[in-house]
Amino acid sequence: MAKIKLTKNELKKQKDSLRMYERYLPTLILKKQQLQAEIRTTEIRLRELMADKDNLNEIFRVWIGVFAETEVFTPDILTILDIKTSQGNIAGVPIPIFEGADFEISSYDLARKPLWLDLAVEKLKQVFLLDLEAEVVEEQRKRLDHELRITTQRVNLFEKIKIPETKGNIKKIQVYLGDQQTAAVVRGKIAKRGLAKAAAASQASAASQASGA
Repeated sequence: MAKIKLTKNELKKQKDSLRMYERYLPTLILKKQQLQAEIRTTEIRLRELMADKDNLNEIFRVWIGVFAETEVFTPDILTILDIKTSQGNIAGVPIPIFEGADFEISSYDLARKPLWLDLAVEKLKQVFLLDLEAEVVEEQRKRLDHELRITTQRVNLFEKIKIPETKGNIKKIQVYLGDQQTAAVVRGKIAKRGLAKAAAASQASAASQASGA
């Protein structure tokens, strides 16, 4: 802890700092709570996306035997051309917002096109969209979590260090200044009594001299 000056100016400075900490702390606590709530929201969304993907995977597992019978349905039949995102803001944190994606379907011989291919491609597109959104939501969670750590550190700094330290400094300065004031009063009284004794002695001496004359 840095050594503080035991002066009235330093007392004012410490009181100003305390007011600032106590005014800013509730804002930090509110931001911390908001970030925690938003992180929970992203975690819920991630679980929903994974559940939806699991359901689609179940459908694909039913079709696996059918896929094996043809070379039409291959992993490269569907290509992601563009991932669409926009910028959002939560509690002052810039985050990406998933807006969708553009796909390209590989060309194939229409004469050999199975009846189920359109539906399979559509389901595959849904799987890709779920994965892409999950990646964006995970990035949201990471950014919010990073900001939460910083905000929590600031809350702890104010609550556990700055505010108690500043209150301690104020008390220390006030005690010192109070002691100085008390000492000054005592010195004043002693000086006053000294002056009174000196005046009384002077008067007594003058009276003695007058009676001797």
